[in-house]
Amino acid sequence: MAKRTDTQPTAAHAADSHDLIRVHGARVNNLKDVSIEIPKRRLTVFTGVSGSGKSSLVFGTIAAESQRLINETYSAFVQGFMPTLARPEVDVLDGLTTVITVDQQRLGADPRSTVGTATDANAMLRILFSRLGKPHIGSPQAFSFNVASVQASGAFKVDRGADRTRTVKRTFTRTGGMCTRCEGRGTVSDIDLTQLYDDSKSLSEGAFTIPGWKSDSFWTVRVYAESGLLDPDKPIRRFTKREMQDFLYREPTKVKVEGVNLTYEGLIPKIQKSFLSKDKEALQPHIREFVERAVTFTTCPDCDGSRLSEEARSSKIRKLSIADACAMQISDLAEWVRGLDDPSVAPLLAALQRTLDSFVEIGLGYLSLDRPSGTLSGGEAQRVKMIRHLGSSLTDVTYVFDEPTIGLHPHDIQRMNDLLLRLRDKGNTVLVVEHKPQTIAIADHVVDLGPGAGSAGGTVCFEGTVAGLRAGDTVTGRHLDDRAVVKETVREPTGVLEIRGATAHNLRGLDVDIPLGVLTVVTGVAGSGKSSLVHGSIPAGAEVVSVDQGAIRGSRRSNPATYTGLLDPIRKAFAKANGVKPALFSSNSEGACPTCNGAGVIYTDLAMMAGVATPCEECEGKRFQASVLDYHLGGRDISEVLAMSVTEAEEFFGAGEARTPAAHRILERLADVGLGYLSLGQPLTTLSGGERQRLKLATHMAEKGGVYVLDEPTTGLHLADVEQLLGLLDRLVDSGKSVIVVEHHQAVMAHADWIIDLGPGAGHDGGRIVFEGTPADLVAARSTLTGEHLAEYVGA
Repeated sequence: MAKRTDTQPTAAHAADSHDLIRVHGARVNNLKDVSIEIPKRRLTVFTGVSGSGKSSLVFGTIAAESQRLINETYSAFVQGFMPTLARPEVDVLDGLTTVITVDQQRLGADPRSTVGTATDANAMLRILFSRLGKPHIGSPQAFSFNVASVQASGAFKVDRGADRTRTVKRTFTRTGGMCTRCEGRGTVSDIDLTQLYDDSKSLSEGAFTIPGWKSDSFWTVRVYAESGLLDPDKPIRRFTKREMQDFLYREPTKVKVEGVNLTYEGLIPKIQKSFLSKDKEALQPHIREFVERAVTFTTCPDCDGSRLSEEARSSKIRKLSIADACAMQISDLAEWVRGLDDPSVAPLLAALQRTLDSFVEIGLGYLSLDRPSGTLSGGEAQRVKMIRHLGSSLTDVTYVFDEPTIGLHPHDIQRMNDLLLRLRDKGNTVLVVEHKPQTIAIADHVVDLGPGAGSAGGTVCFEGTVAGLRAGDTVTGRHLDDRAVVKETVREPTGVLEIRGATAHNLRGLDVDIPLGVLTVVTGVAGSGKSSLVHGSIPAGAEVVSVDQGAIRGSRRSNPATYTGLLDPIRKAFAKANGVKPALFSSNSEGACPTCNGAGVIYTDLAMMAGVATPCEECEGKRFQASVLDYHLGGRDISEVLAMSVTEAEEFFGAGEARTPAAHRILERLADVGLGYLSLGQPLTTLSGGERQRLKLATHMAEKGGVYVLDEPTTGLHLADVEQLLGLLDRLVDSGKSVIVVEHHQAVMAHADWIIDLGPGAGHDGGRIVFEGTPADLVAARSTLTGEHLAEYVGA
């Protein structure tokens, strides 16, 4: 090998100079010409109050542009099948690498989606059982509850030219693992027909009582009334046996209605396809209410909820079927797989072992592979998405995380920190949006946005090290070392909510009395059974108002005014003041601008290129007809009112000519939960996770219920906002409500009147009550993991 003789230091290579991600002039959502430089191959944490612009910068600008540029490398044909992405509003974005986004979006809400199918674990298990299962029943499809068994036979003619044809017969068989009774859903539904129609009426009299089924609907009601199969003028209770069979169960049949070919289908299968094939939680509230009223779900008696056919369950490896394997706690399944040793499937076993060990390492060993993915919390869903990246050999990738510590007990946060550092140490750029001081502390670089939220935010207040942030005069810096103190005196309960023999999920027949009239915090490590106790075991009829972590569903037309019901009293006030119809003041109804249909923008579809949204020239983005804007209330038109912030609107509707008590009450609740900066017409799609949670809380505060159950209300809240949340919880309790909070945040624990701590571990290692009492007693005892961390937090 030739030996170098020159001793001159080599000049820096040009390729090594690209060690920064440069952002200049970012204006997405509320960002105000933000310009920053983010070091590559480092861990950068983005902080700031909820709504300050963190997600707009990290997800809406950096991640979005990286994804768009990657999509552009594909051919136009391939891009036609991909989601179209517009270029973010930013002047310069330089130094980007491939971005992998790990966000809090819930996993697929399809009822057939499970933890196993959402990862590769189920696919690998199916291959394993198809190779080693005894008796052998077929290919991996034979173990899939999403594949039905099919048998078909027939003949077709093959043209060989010169009048020579040959008839070929073929038989096709496919063995699937789907349970035929429940179609792979694990539950069967029993529909209450009295909730679907009024049998004393005829179809022409409007017998249907199904939401959205209007008498003039061409695709639903009229296809029944004008199909020719039923007498539309005969009351349903007088239908013959044949008519009733056709009405309820007829197979899809082509019929002609007013010269249009339509498909007629029995009412029961139509309801099952329309409402029951979707995840119940993904339905609109009024539809979900109808489904809960009309349908009873029970475990499928044929497959006992496993979703698999008897044949699929008959094939076993070491006395375990694939249904048994999927029902096991993942930490136990990992041990079982470790005990298998067959050279013919060695690579498969190694890959499956890595995946299952990743579940355990990331703190999800308490889940099972058959757990429906729609039941996972936002934090659990995010950690499930992390699994496929943990063992990845990719380097120089930008990983973007959205509050990865959500749903984690303080005991588990260190483990998450280690994973983030491991990704960084492999040569990746890690960008984390986070509020927890423990995760901010491990950052190489910190970007603090603010100073406020909404229009008061969108600027970079600090950029530098954690030590610099702590010394700096920003909201985050001032609150970084905040420590709550345990209350010296606690409220006395006014009664108890009895839970007896709770066995939901991993609970071990718990008997517990939850005190009423006080602030109760239920805590414990992730997977210890907190949600099972609070959401799954509280007796019916307890008048509970539950505010969970479910996403707010709404289109880009939805905004805080429509979601909270605030727009109704505002429309009525405008109508009364001007002597016109309330519908004129709705951008989705008569008052909408005819050019943009009330959207405020014109969307131009450019096929595989990103669509373009341009402000409507007719209404100048105000969404209303010009004639509607001539009507005023208190000197303002409806578009000006929707552009107000909650704080402005609260003052506007509180006194003077525009005084509207109904609107003022809703605005007070929005201000109470810290959303005073939101504008009334801001699209819900632009709200952060913390803002959406508090918007739901404000809406539920109007409901009549004596017991409020909140599921991790500090999700997405800045350190400075937690204090305001505690004040809100105190006001709720002082007004005579009972508040039960499932929470990991030590400040909320310290502020509680009563703590119920579950554990000691997760999954089958949890499900027990390890402490009941006041926070002061928990700190003094230090008998549980929670007690140790709370004592450390309050400095006891």
